[in-house]
Amino acid sequence: MSATKGTLTTTIANRIATVSFGHPASNSFPSEQLQRLTDEINRLSNNTDVSLIILKSEGDGAFCAGASFDELLAVSNLEEGAKFFSGFANVINAMRKCSKLIVGRIHGKAVGGGVGLVAACDYALATSESAVKLSELAIGIGPFVIEPAVSRKIGKSALAEMTLAAHEWKTAAWAQQKGLYAKTFETIAELDSELETFTSKLASYNPEALTEMKKVLWEGTEHWDTLLYERAGISGKLVLSDFTVNALNQFKKK
Repeated sequence: MSATKGTLTTTIANRIATVSFGHPASNSFPSEQLQRLTDEINRLSNNTDVSLIILKSEGDGAFCAGASFDELLAVSNLEEGAKFFSGFANVINAMRKCSKLIVGRIHGKAVGGGVGLVAACDYALATSESAVKLSELAIGIGPFVIEPAVSRKIGKSALAEMTLAAHEWKTAAWAQQKGLYAKTFETIAELDSELETFTSKLASYNPEALTEMKKVLWEGTEHWDTLLYERAGISGKLVLSDFTVNALNQFKKK
């Protein structure tokens, strides 16, 4: 698998599946990588040897920089735009409907779609370096596809704080206070120690009870099968605007 398309690996041990994604551009997501992650979550959902999923990314820099800017710039029509943003809709819906609880290991900053991935986890542990930002308005679009997942975790008021101050990073402490992170740690070593302890305990519980708990946590989100793709259409339209094309080009030059 070429580095430009990203990497995706899964290991399974003691009923815990660890899914790790990576990309040289700050762990951002091209469309093909989003589809691979969606397919992998769906596959693990049906794996009876797995009780729990850990979602993590490679390296010690950013956790996830969101959508691939190169692909955003390449969008040339409404169909392509809607299809690109549907990639995050697919992943979030797969995580939502997955029969396994998903624990996020957030070792660094998350932007845009990366925040959506964190929000779609059922439980997230992070380092104190794991600041978050929704910068979409600054490039002429908005976090429309991921909004339902983020609002479900932190509420509309905190969402407004993040979205309208598109230029501001929110600290990991802020994210924990708002409910995006369950706990934060000063170092990656401390994060991994707690992750191992927590997931080992969780995976030892009755798998049927975990699956039923997953259903309870996501009650009332059934309409996302339609909603997220409607939102992808909004983003797909906006990404074609002159404002967004110019903003993306300026960003690339930096």
